[in-house]
Order: sequence, then structure tokens, then C-alpha cells
Amino acid sequence: MSKPQTEPPAEAAEHGEAMVVDPQGELKSALAEAQQEAARNRDGYLRMAAELDNLRKRAQRDLENAHKYALERFLAELLPVQDSLELGIANADAGEISLKEGMQMTLKLLSTALERAGIRELNPAKGDNFDPELQEAMAMQESSDAAPGTVLQTMQKGYQLNSRLLRPARVIVAKAPGADA
Repeated sequence: MSKPQTEPPAEAAEHGEAMVVDPQGELKSALAEAQQEAARNRDGYLRMAAELDNLRKRAQRDLENAHKYALERFLAELLPVQDSLELGIANADAGEISLKEGMQMTLKLLSTALERAGIRELNPAKGDNFDPELQEAMAMQESSDAAPGTVLQTMQKGYQLNSRLLRPARVIVAKAPGADA
């Protein structure tokens, strides 16, 4: 028996025969490329996740600072100043007109500043309906000349900051004569 002759690869290519490619080598090469791409994708993902986490932390810090240093707290501190000036004007002696005028001018300046900052005064008039969202009932008083559930007297003005309640108006509310509260 004679051995079949095998041609070297160069000779096989000359005769039109296909070369045999190493499938294991191709798979190893493809695997290495896929692993490199997976590593690049993972690295990109980790970088984006870290950036997103930093952005979230920065936004949280900014929000905490906004709450901490809010204008609302400052304005709430100014309200007693206005109350005090109004009380001083109401009780000023008639002989001390210059003091009263000075207090009135100061009160006007303060009121203007508060209005510019978005403060709205809540000063319910006698006969207005009691609104528990904007007013605080200090007492209920029997009244034959006012409808039950209406304001008899405002004890202290209330204030809103851009439609947000800073302090409710403190009022006395009418009730029907002989009615239990």
C-alpha cells in the first residue's frame, strides 16, 4: 500500500484547494476582543455611575443649603419688628408727633421691603368668614350682630410668603348666642 501524497499548503493554494483555518485560534481572538470591549464598557459604566452619584450628592447638598439658609426664616424674624412698630404707633402720645411720624415712616419702609420679598399681609376684617387655613381662632365669642363662624376681631395679622403661610392671622370668631363651642 502506498501513502497518499499530501501537498504542502503553498502547493494546495496553487491548485485551488481551500486552506484549513484554525477555529480555536479564531475563537480565542474573538474572545479576547469581546473581553476587551466588555472591560471598556464596564469602565464606562462605572465612570457614569460615579458621576451620577456625585451629581445626586451635589444636588442633595444644594437642597439642604437652600433649606438651611432660606429667606423664609429671615422674614419670619422680621415680622415681630413690624408688630412692635405697629403697636408703638397705636400707643404713641399725641404730643410726640415726630416720634409717631418716624415710626410710621419706618413701618412703611419695612412693609414695602416685605412686599418686595413676596410677603402678603393677612388682616381679616370684621364679618369676614373664618378660614382655618389662613387664620387661627384664639377664642369664640357670642355675638348677636355677627353671623356665627365670622371674624369678630383680628388680634394679630397673619402673613404669607408667595402663597405659603408664614403665620396665621389670630382672630376671635363669632358664635351664636347660647351655642356651645
